[in-house]
Amino acid sequence: MDYGIKGRWALVCGASKGLGFGCARALALEGAHVVLVARGAEALAQAVERLKAEPGLPAGTQVLGVAADITQPEGRAAALAAQPAYDIVVTNAGGPPPGDFREWDRDAWIKALEANMLTPIELIKATVDGMAARGFGRIVNITSSAVKAPIDILGLSNGARTGLTGFVAGLARSERIASANVTINNLLPGAFDTDRLRATMEGTVKKTGQTLDAVAEARRKTVPSRRFGTPDEFGAACAYLCSAQAGYVTGQNFLIDGGAYPGTF
Repeated sequence: MDYGIKGRWALVCGASKGLGFGCARALALEGAHVVLVARGAEALAQAVERLKAEPGLPAGTQVLGVAADITQPEGRAAALAAQPAYDIVVTNAGGPPPGDFREWDRDAWIKALEANMLTPIELIKATVDGMAARGFGRIVNITSSAVKAPIDILGLSNGARTGLTGFVAGLARSERIASANVTINNLLPGAFDTDRLRATMEGTVKKTGQTLDAVAEARRKTVPSRRFGTPDEFGAACAYLCSAQAGYVTGQNFLIDGGAYPGTF
């Protein structure tokens, strides 16, 4: 299926690896020009070259990299300067650390809010009106399955990402936005095979003394599909939400977790 986004410009944050790279790859393979943003210049350069060499990349597809911290004003300015008229924006930032809420001071909360709530809102504010004026826009926020099923040790993430979810729920249904063929949706990943998941499991290894294989196997058993998701699977879901065919889908939270969430709704 042709997703109808060939030649459109996409900004993908946290795109040097993991879920962000999976999204950038899927969009580029659909012919969208992609600007990848990440803090690590070396990893970003490798990601850009890897994507440019991707078999099946449509001829003429542009892939650019901006080494910047998207959670900082200057980082956002650099990303937005790379292409002044984005048709697609995928927001993504590393999640805050786990822990006990009693140990988090105000600075820890502000940092979490800056990265996982306020930064996406700033990127939306900077791009959504231009999308509406041009009659096409797709914004996808990578949040977390913890928005649907909060995890006690991830209180910083639970709070910040849920705040973003509430904001998006209202804005996405704004007549001025929705009637202009601009959609805003959230992707909620569960356990995906990424550096973030490995770091979390390594933390469990240090606390419990178990082997990494044992910790990983125990985590897989919490997923009905008995495996971790892949960045390519996640990217494919993102590409669909960014497609012309998804124009009637907005304000939604798509949980991708292999069936781990036990609820009906």
